[in-house]
Amino acid sequence: MNTPNGGMSLAAFRLDDPDLVEAGDPGGMLREVASSAAQVRTALRTCAEADLSALSPDTRPRAIIVAGIGGAAFAGDALAAICGVSSPVQVLGVSGYQLPGWVGAADLVIAASRSGETAEPLALAAEATRRGCELVVVCAPGSPLHELAQRARGTFIPVDSGGPARSMPWALTIPLLVIASRIGLAELDDDAYEAAAAAMEDISHQCRPSSDSFVNPAKSLALDLAGALPLIWGGSPVAVAAARRFASQLAANAKYPAVFGALPAAGYDQVATLDGPFVPSPEPEFPAAEDFGEEAFDEFADAGEQLDETGDGPLLRLVLLGDPKGEHPSVTRVRTAAAELAGARGAEVSEIAMDADTPLLRLVMTVQLLDYASVYLGIACGVDPLAIAAIKDLRDIAERPVLVTDEGRRRGARGQPGHRYHEVRRVPRHRVRVNARRVRALGGGHF
Repeated sequence: MNTPNGGMSLAAFRLDDPDLVEAGDPGGMLREVASSAAQVRTALRTCAEADLSALSPDTRPRAIIVAGIGGAAFAGDALAAICGVSSPVQVLGVSGYQLPGWVGAADLVIAASRSGETAEPLALAAEATRRGCELVVVCAPGSPLHELAQRARGTFIPVDSGGPARSMPWALTIPLLVIASRIGLAELDDDAYEAAAAAMEDISHQCRPSSDSFVNPAKSLALDLAGALPLIWGGSPVAVAAARRFASQLAANAKYPAVFGALPAAGYDQVATLDGPFVPSPEPEFPAAEDFGEEAFDEFADAGEQLDETGDGPLLRLVLLGDPKGEHPSVTRVRTAAAELAGARGAEVSEIAMDADTPLLRLVMTVQLLDYASVYLGIACGVDPLAIAAIKDLRDIAERPVLVTDEGRRRGARGQPGHRYHEVRRVPRHRVRVNARRVRALGGGHF
């Protein structure tokens, strides 16, 4: 199995030594995660000072569209999860450059961007203005998005611009929940937010860097995932939002791939991976008619042993976020069955219980734990959790003004090491003639 740099022993050693943890997190992502409770309280004070008079139950929109990408996209997921499937107002997250065609003057568009400079929310906010939508922006003061809202006479809620967007989920999410409460979609008061902040502080204490991995739930989960391929499933709106964010945080903080899925849909496609190459291979069972004897395979024995020693790849680890209070009973049965099936197939399983009373508490406690785990996994693997070189490089390359023909693109692609260019071509049409009389003579069906 592929393991972090230095092997599993070094990974565990890195996490159990506070000095090594601090050295492995030069950008201070652990401190950013620990600030989540402060984000909640600060966002509440900011909302109390902002002019939200345009938002009331009398102005309830037909739908709420949350325009956000990257770390800001979680705010839309959280709003939809807290409002729930029974909400009379549809909540939809949009992360591209275009609003759905049905969005119009009866709808509310909330553009969320920590910096206020992200291209996608800016484009969506501008389009919302042209369509006559009610506009709310949650962003840094003085940013292009703030200026757009001023020109459109929209509602503005300021956000502290410090820290990366992915480390400030609640600075962007709490304003959306306050808006939902003002228009009658959620029942959240100051006590509910303070309870959420207190729960975050408790999780932060359990996951503090000085805590040993065997009592630190985030470090323990990080070590379980190290060297494995996480398959992360949630079955309720809250669990799905947390699972999607965990997959994103693993990529951003640990530079680690993961597969996200939502139950019960994952039980119709992703579950098939439990029979694939990323689970321990079962012993082959050949029929008696195909018993060729041991001699037939002797010449391949040495090669097979070498392959077993050097060709092992990561194995699946199923991560299940269980939310019995928010799941449909049928989904709970599917989740329980998935854990049993994975164990029978030889795959490891990590189950995370979401057992708090309210959806908000279940969401904040789970996200806090998983955010810590993603940072600890990066430290265990020897990578800087804050670094985002690939994200910046992709933007630079995408914005580079280069005009390349199709032929030049193919030549350029072939010139890159490890790059394969695949082209879909139309296959010539072939006609096949069938002799019906001959087929019937051979015992075929009727024609």
